[in-house]
Parts: sequence; structure tokens; C-alpha cells
Amino acid sequence: MRKHSPYAALSGFLAVALVAVLVLGFAGVFDGNGNGSSTSSSSATAPAAPAGPLGRDASVADIYQQVSKGVVQVNVRSGAGGGTGSGFVIDKDGRILTNQHVVEDAQKVQVQFGPNQDPIDAQVLGSDPSSDLAVLKVKPDDVKGGLKPLALADSSKLRVGEPTIAIGSPFGLEGSLTTGVVSALERTVQSPNGFPISGVVQTDAAINPGNSGGPLLDGQGRVIGINAQIAAGASRSNSGVGFAIAINTAKKVVPSLERGDQIKRAYLGVSTAEVTADLARQLNLGTSDGVLVASVVAGGPAANAGVRPAGPTGRGGDVIVAVNGRAVKASDDVSVAIASLKPGDKARLDVLRSGAKKTLTITLGNRPSQSPSLP
Repeated sequence: MRKHSPYAALSGFLAVALVAVLVLGFAGVFDGNGNGSSTSSSSATAPAAPAGPLGRDASVADIYQQVSKGVVQVNVRSGAGGGTGSGFVIDKDGRILTNQHVVEDAQKVQVQFGPNQDPIDAQVLGSDPSSDLAVLKVKPDDVKGGLKPLALADSSKLRVGEPTIAIGSPFGLEGSLTTGVVSALERTVQSPNGFPISGVVQTDAAINPGNSGGPLLDGQGRVIGINAQIAAGASRSNSGVGFAIAINTAKKVVPSLERGDQIKRAYLGVSTAEVTADLARQLNLGTSDGVLVASVVAGGPAANAGVRPAGPTGRGGDVIVAVNGRAVKASDDVSVAIASLKPGDKARLDVLRSGAKKTLTITLGNRPSQSPSLP
């Protein structure tokens, strides 16, 4: 789901959902090599880098010198051919974080530590399309010079305008560095399986095909995000609008991925649209707060609880104004509220129906492997 659409407009609704939420907005482009297996994203729950974060007066050159040995190029061979992405080391046991879409359908994965080392085999421990994250593992003894895990930041403390550094293998050019700033916070992009990834970091550091899965760093050389998507036209090249999955998001899922566990997420089964001032007037709502239920997945939790979708003109649908007592002002609010719950939990939806307030209690289901809105 997209919070705003300052990027590029989609015609019609854009499908997303932890809830299966749809909103009008921008569709990010997975950066990659053009064969459908591209970007790489990273996460980490492992011990911090042997050398801690550098001081605030560290130069970009100092940061690159310390961090670059922990960044890898990910080479993938699949039935469709092959591709490259990026990744980074998260612990001394040989675990590496990258994007799920980089290694999707991979028959063989290898990683390369610098241009002077031979590629070494890597095992995919686990992957999660809903967060676009995957964890690989290499044998530590196979890495010449030893493993250099990267230190992790707390992405909740980021501020717009802080410096960013991206390292990866754009267009296969291993070890490339670009710089920029945090352009915005709390963006939402679409995951490979059609559900939303929230809390995303936007940066103007140049990110191109092959950067996927590589680290986005702060001014002290700590990982703040995993480069994953770009806003791009037909050229699929950098436009100054790149997106990195927040490292705090990665920290939540990496332990499960390391164990190879399937991550289960709560599912509501609706698509929503923002209620603009014009729409509020058309529907005689008296307020632009809340989100309109644009559609309901047949047989899903919301449908079973009697949630009503809007008709072709937008009329007749429920307007969600609160979830479990938390006010809803945008589609992201619904997504975040459902994301905090587990399958089987109860979600209490306060809705406006034909001008009257109504409360519906919904037993949440398991999110499917792919958004019903995708083919």
C-alpha cells in the first residue's frame, strides 16, 4: 500500500496487503538485472561487526575501507538464466542477508567477496517474499581473510537529511559506492508477493540494478536498510528515488529465516482506498478520516465477518475509522495495525456504514503466499 503517491501514479488501485490493502499510488520497480531476479535485501540479528561503528567525523573513504569487505556480490543461476545482486555479512558464522527476489527460484547461489576472490557456494537458509528478505550461509573457512560482519543501526532513530551510503554491485560492478541522504521515512512499497512493506527508508543515493540486497549505511558505517527498489521508468535506472527495507524490519524476521521457518502473518482480506475530501463529500461522510473498503476477498476473514465493499461509484462500502481502538487516517494505518497481530487474533473494526457507526469483530486468518490481487 502506498501512503502518498508523490512518485509515479498507477492507473486504478494498486494491490497490497498485510490486509490485502489497495491504494492509489506508485509501484516501485525491483532493481535487478532484468530477468526477474534482481535486488538484494539484508537484515541482521547477528553479532555486531568486529570493529564497531566509526565516529561521526569519519570520512566516506574511511567507512568504505572498513565496511566493503563485508559486502558481497550474489550470483544466481536459475532455470530462467542467471542474475546478480548484492548482500552483506551479518555474523561470524557465515550468514549473509539479501533480497528474496534476488534468490527466488535459484538453482545455484554463489557469493563473491571482492574482485580478487573466487565465488563460493552459498546455501539459502530461508526467504520471505512478504518482506523481500532472504538469509544465505557460506562456510566461514571458505572466505579468505575471514568474515567481516557489518554493524547494525537502529532505523527508528533516523532523521530526514542524514547522510546515506550505498554499497553493492550495480550492473555487476562489484564494490561500487554511492552517497546521498535520507530523503523520507515511513514509505510503503509493494513486496514481491503483492503485500505491503511498511517503514521503508527513501534515499537519493544512486541505486541501480544489481544493488538489490546491498546495505544502506549511515554516516558511521552502520546498516540502516537493505536496498531493494527504485522508482524508474522504462530504463529501470536510477532516478534519485530509491527504497531500502529498514534494518529494524529485517531484525524481526531474520531469526525465523535463519531457522528456515515459514513466517506466518495475520490477514484481513480487504483492499482499501484513501478517503479524499472530494470522496467524503460525494459519500456524505462528513469527514475525510478513515479508509474506504474498495473490495473484499471472497471467503476471507473480512468477508466472513460481513465487511461491505464499495460499489463501482464508491458508494455502499464500509469506511474503516479505527482498528482495535486505534484511529485510521490512511490505508497504512490499517496495514500496520493488522501487522501487529497474529493469525487467529481478533481485530475490532469500527466502520461507518450508510452514515451510522458499526463495530465488527474479525478473526484474522493466515496471509496467503500471494496477494489475491496478483495474477
